Amino acid sequence: MTDCQEFSTPMSYQQQSYACPACGSTAEYAPGTAVLRCPHCRAETPIAPVPRQVQEHAWEELATLPLKQRAAGGQILQCSGCGAVNETDVLSGRCQFCASPMVASAATDRIVPEGLVPFRVDQRRVHDNLRAWARSRWFAPNSLKKVSAAETLHGTYVPHWTFDAATASAYTGERGQEYTVGSGDNKQTKVRWYPASGQVQRFFDDVLVPGTAHIPAQKLKELEPWPLQQAVPYQEAYLAGFRTLRYDIEPEAGFQSATQKMAKVIKEDCRKNIGGDRQRVHHVNTNYGSVTYKLMLLPVWFASYVYNGKQWQVVVNAETGEVSGDRPYSPWKITLAVVLTAVLAGLLYLLLGRHHHH
Repeated sequence: MTDCQEFSTPMSYQQQSYACPACGSTAEYAPGTAVLRCPHCRAETPIAPVPRQVQEHAWEELATLPLKQRAAGGQILQCSGCGAVNETDVLSGRCQFCASPMVASAATDRIVPEGLVPFRVDQRRVHDNLRAWARSRWFAPNSLKKVSAAETLHGTYVPHWTFDAATASAYTGERGQEYTVGSGDNKQTKVRWYPASGQVQRFFDDVLVPGTAHIPAQKLKELEPWPLQQAVPYQEAYLAGFRTLRYDIEPEAGFQSATQKMAKVIKEDCRKNIGGDRQRVHHVNTNYGSVTYKLMLLPVWFASYVYNGKQWQVVVNAETGEVSGDRPYSPWKITLAVVLTAVLAGLLYLLLGRHHHH
């Protein structure tokens, strides 16, 4: 890439427009399909498949990619629906004036998404799943059951990094052999420790790390596992009508998080390798070979509702429909459960006592 291309003005973003061939309004991606559907006349346009696969990228490639300075305040997108100018820091979203879908080109980022898992669960099913979720919360206040009709829903593609690595680890530690001393009531279990060392190897495939710090990592973790094998090669058409966050965690920082995830698994491998009745792992030295990465977009419905003057947030995996999130607890129901447990324990105690006397 030449320097003059690299420093083109931050405002000149290419932009995709998905005009409905039948009525001219802007079409949107229809969850669970491979078509763009017009919200007004329901006309459908197939999304042509692209002749490429979702691929891993060698870690060494990163060093050759120039770090790009994103324009402060995001980019300027002109809405193809009403012509309004919108300033935004997301890859796709809706016009703040007429709500038409807008999709920017990802070519302006240092790394373009490699693939995405398309939305499969549509709004109606999200509402159904949220109602079922609200009903199944035991200690939730009864009025929560009515809340799921009133929430706001945002379908959002959330960037994630995936990493592969072939690891070879050398460890030192101790193996513990248990033995017993004494007998009867004085019997005790003791442990003899012996030095242990060795090597373990493991190949990690698609270790997933969020690519944005805007959403708590724990919230995203609750939506795992993701069916990454359902991913399709990145095409902007799938973003039409949805919000898409840009990554703000660089792959280098993402890989640091991935190695922490890998370290936990490697430590367990070391324990198994040590054997014996108990294990202590003192030191592990790991080499990471054949490291690859890719940027993936994963579909999440964000629902928020107000309950008792407080905002609560729920997230839904838009591929599997799984719901996870915050909810209020009813102090009355919890008190009642505690009282009932105490009454039952008392009754059981009385019954057992009577049985004992007989």
